[in-house]
Order: sequence, then structure tokens, then C-alpha cells
Amino acid sequence: MPSGSPRRSRPLRFLTRVFALALKEWMHIVRDIRTLYFALGMPVVMLVIFGYAVSFDIDNVPTIVVDQDHTAESRSLTRHLFAGDTFREVRRSDRADDVEEAFRRGDARLGVVIPPGYGRTLGQGQPATVQLMVDAADNMTATSVLSYAVRFSFARNRSLMGEVLGTSPDLLEAKVRAMFNPGMRSALFLVPGLVATIQAMMAVLLTALTVAREWERGTMEQLFATPVGRVEIVLGKLMPYFGVGMLQVLLILAAGTWLFGVPIRGPVVLVFAVSSLFLLATLSQGLLISVATKNQQLATQAAAVSSMLPATLLSGFVMPIDNMPAPLQALTRIIPARYFVHALRAVMLRDAPLVVIVPDALALLSFALVMVVISTILFRRTIAPGR
Repeated sequence: MPSGSPRRSRPLRFLTRVFALALKEWMHIVRDIRTLYFALGMPVVMLVIFGYAVSFDIDNVPTIVVDQDHTAESRSLTRHLFAGDTFREVRRSDRADDVEEAFRRGDARLGVVIPPGYGRTLGQGQPATVQLMVDAADNMTATSVLSYAVRFSFARNRSLMGEVLGTSPDLLEAKVRAMFNPGMRSALFLVPGLVATIQAMMAVLLTALTVAREWERGTMEQLFATPVGRVEIVLGKLMPYFGVGMLQVLLILAAGTWLFGVPIRGPVVLVFAVSSLFLLATLSQGLLISVATKNQQLATQAAAVSSMLPATLLSGFVMPIDNMPAPLQALTRIIPARYFVHALRAVMLRDAPLVVIVPDALALLSFALVMVVISTILFRRTIAPGR
């Protein structure tokens, strides 16, 4: 045999050991029904719960009407206000103080106060005033409700001026076109972020338990008795969970498009390419936690804190990163979910060009490589005394 053949067979032996370890880990996953449910069933359940529970759409806003005018004009105003599904009348009153009381009891979010003389003032061709009161305890909902109410007032004002003047009073008319989300549905914005949040949490938690479980069960010593190296163990642990993670992505995207009508306007291949990089990043993060803690309970806690909270609060999933303070904006640069949320929304909703996705892909790949290198360095083929 030529002297160079052992060197040439070294990569083959390396791959054989990696696949053997991956097969061993895969058998552990398949035999554990709880792990399979946690890996495949829980993401879909979480997507359904979050997808239906978290919504920024404003419908059926409970509204109290204080009509102190009691004229045909005031009744026409309220009739137009409740013509659609945005506002829902829950009460009528003659006292303006009842609006605050309704807010305190939680019965209404919007109050419409029509003062005396409203109809007479309109009949004289003069501007009439209507008071809109919004419960701003929930400022996000209040902002949306106020925006809807102001748009209604503009539209009603235009209609009234047309009735008085006999022609349309507008010299300038703005035609608004909502691109990529014509219905302004919050699900189209939220579901890609939910994919990132769920995947971050599930992937980190799954791999955070791998090495820690080996230490607690005492099977790590058996691995040390074999000729496998640190890199082979790390890669062998990652491979089966990468396959499970890609299946998770497929299930979540299928559920998102079927249940919530979220489109995939860009290439599906690009969606899965970005998802695979994000999986590598989060799986490597979980593996680092597992290697560093060597304890399943501690690994679970560290994984939950380092994955779910940053993916939810610091990824741009709900709150725009540009609105955060400068220190937090800098902190988001080390959060993988930030890049995945941006890339996923760009591909799925806007069919963005590849040049937009490349910086996010490079950031995810860099994060994954750093995590794998640190995990390999921290992983020692030694048994600590008194472990």
C-alpha cells in the first residue's frame, strides 16, 4: 500500500465516525416519543396559538356614543361610523361623563361625543366639532383606534362638503396603494417573525440537552474510550438535529401558508437556504450551552433565557430595531434571529433581490462558525475529578 493512502483514507474515517455518531443520536431521538413531539408537534402548536392570539388588526372596537344633539345629522354620523366592522356600538348616552366611566369599567375603547347644535351648525355651512375620546391605557391599540377614527373623520368631512357644495371639494386626491400586504393583515408581518422565534427556542433547547445528557447518564466516558475526536462528536451531535430542524421549518411554513395565507413570493430554495443557516447558528448556540454547563437543568434554563427572550424582543419581530436605544441596537447585532427575521420577511413578503439577503446570510454563517469553534475548544476528552 502506498505511503500516502492512510492520509487519503483519513477524511473517509472522519466522515464514517461523524455519521456513526449522528446515527446513534438519531436513534435516541426516534425512540423518545416526547422528544419527537417536542421537536415536531410543539412548533406547529405554538405557531397556531401565537398566530391567532397575537394580532395588530383592529376590528369591532367597542364604542360609546354620547349624542347630545339628537338630529338627523348626528344620527347620520353614527350610522356611517358603524357601517363597517371597525367600530361596534356598545352603549348610547346623553352625558359626556359616561365615557370615562365606560373606559374605567373596560366596556369601551372609543367614545364619540356629539355636542348640542351639531346639526344646526352643519346646516349653516360652518365647521362642526365632534369629540373623540380614546382609552390610551393600551397605547398600541389606542394609536390604531385613533388612526382609524381620524381617517373616518376625514372621509366623512369630504362627504359632507360634497353634499353642501354639490361637487367634490378636493383639489388634491391621494391614491394610496399598500404594497406586498394590500389587506394590511398583521399575520403577514407576524408569521415570519414567529417562525424565527419558534425555531430559535426549539433548536437551542434541543441541542442544549445533548452533551449535558451524555454527561449525566455517564455515557460520555464510553465515547472517550473510542477513537472519535472532539470535532467528530460536535458534528455528530449537530447533524440529526439539523435534519429535525429543517423538518420543523417545513411544517411551520406549511402551517403558516395554509392557516394564515402567508405568501412565499421569493424562491422557496432561498427560504430554506436562509433557514438552514439560521438552524446551524441556533443549534451551535445550544451545543455551546450544553458543552459549557454539563447539566440538563442548567442547560435548559440557559437555553430558554438566551433564545426565546432575545428572539422575541431584540429581533425586530414585534418592535422595530430602529426605535430601540442605541445600546440595544448594538446588542441586536449578536442575535441570530435579527438577521433571520429580516431575511425571511424580505424573501417571503417582498421577493427581495439576493443582494439584500447576503449580509444576513453571512452574519448567520459567521455566528454558527464561532459557536462551533468555541464548543470544540471547550469540549475536553477528560473526566473532571468529582464530576
